[in-house]
Amino acid sequence: MSDPTRPAGRSRAGLVLALGALSAFAPISVDLYLPAFPALARHFETSMGSVQLSLSTYMLGLALGQLLWGWLADAYGRKRPLYAGIGLYVAASLACALAPSIGVLIGFRLLQGLAGCAGVVIARAIVRDLFAGAEAARFFSLLLLVMGAAPVLAPLFGGQILAAAGWRWIFLTLVVYGAACLVAVAWLPETLPPALRHRGGLRSAPAAYGQVLRNRSFVVHAGAFSLGGAAMLAYISAAPAVLIDEHGISPQAFGFVFGANAVGLVVVSQITGRLVRRVGSERILVCGVVAQALAAATLALVSALGIGGLAALLPPMFVIVSSFGAIMPTATALALTPLPEVAGAASAILGTGQTGFGAASAAVVGAVALDPATAMGVVAAGACLLALGLLAPAAARSRREQATST
Repeated sequence: MSDPTRPAGRSRAGLVLALGALSAFAPISVDLYLPAFPALARHFETSMGSVQLSLSTYMLGLALGQLLWGWLADAYGRKRPLYAGIGLYVAASLACALAPSIGVLIGFRLLQGLAGCAGVVIARAIVRDLFAGAEAARFFSLLLLVMGAAPVLAPLFGGQILAAAGWRWIFLTLVVYGAACLVAVAWLPETLPPALRHRGGLRSAPAAYGQVLRNRSFVVHAGAFSLGGAAMLAYISAAPAVLIDEHGISPQAFGFVFGANAVGLVVVSQITGRLVRRVGSERILVCGVVAQALAAATLALVSALGIGGLAALLPPMFVIVSSFGAIMPTATALALTPLPEVAGAASAILGTGQTGFGAASAAVVGAVALDPATAMGVVAAGACLLALGLLAPAAARSRREQATST
C-alpha cells in the first residue's frame, strides 16, 4: 500500500535528505566558520567582539527574512521562493569570501541570513503540508539526522579548510552548498496547490500573521522553541572563546569537541522520535527544557567558582546542546499542527522568534562583564527559566483537561 503522506515518486529518505539540507542552512552557515573566529580577528586586525558581531548580524538577517519568505511561500507556493532565496544566498556567500574588511563581511553576513532563511522556513512549511501531530514530531526528529550533521561535520571541515586554504575558502564552500540545495529544490514536489494559496498581495500578510499570533498553543510552544534556541546560541557564540582562547585547544580540536556535542543532539532527537507517540510531545518538551536549564545553571556555577577547569565545563555544555534534540521536534510540531492553512506564516514566526532570541543571546553573551563560560551559562539558564514559565500554565491546563475527561 502506498503512503498517502508521501508525494508520488519521492521516497521518504529522499524527502528527509532534501528537507534536512534546506533546514541546515542556519547551522552550516554558522558552524563552518566558527573555527575561523580567531583567524578572522587577526586578518582584519579587529577584536573577537567584532567577529562575533558577524554572527549576530547573520542571525538578525535569519530572523527578519523569515517573515518575508513565510508569506511568499503561502502566496506563491513553496518552490519559487526557494529558488529566489537560495540563489541570493549563493551570491551573498561569494561576496563574503571576497570581503576586504570586517565591516563588509558583517554586511554580507546580514544578507546571507536574509536569503538563506528561505530554506529553513519553507522546509518546515513543507513538513506541515505533509504531516501533523506526532507524525510531524517524528519527521522533524528525522530531519535532525541531517541537520545534526552540520554541527558535527561543519566545524571539522571548517578547521581543515582553514588550515589548508584560509578562511575565504570556508565561504566558497557555502557557495557550493547553496548550489547543491538548488538541485534538491528542483527534485522536491510542490506541496501547496494553487487553490490553497493566499491571494491579495502584501495586504494579506498582516491577517495571516495575526491569525498565527492569536493562537495560544502556537505562542506557548513557539516561545519555548525560541528560548531553547537562545540557550543553544549562547553556547555557539561563546564556545570559540571558551575552548580556543581560554583553554588553548586548536581550531581542529575545537571541531571535534563541537561535533561530539552535536552527536548528542542527534541521538536525543532520535530517542524523542521513538518515544513521542508513547510519552507525548508536551511531556518530552518539558523534560528537555528542564534538562537544559539544570545544565546551564551547573555551567555558570562551576565556571564562576573556577572548579575543575575544562573537564568540568564540557559535560554541562554537552547537555545544553543535546537537550535541544528533545525541544526542537516536539515544540515545532506542537506549534505548527493547529495552523495548517497558514503553515508558511506560522513557520516564519517560529523561526523569527528562535533566531531573534538567538541573536540577542549571542549579543548579550559577548557584552556582559563575565568570563565567556559563565556568561554562556547565565544567559542559557535565564532563557530556559523563561521557557518553563511559558510551559507551566499550559501543562497545568492539559492535566486539568485530562482529569475532567476521565
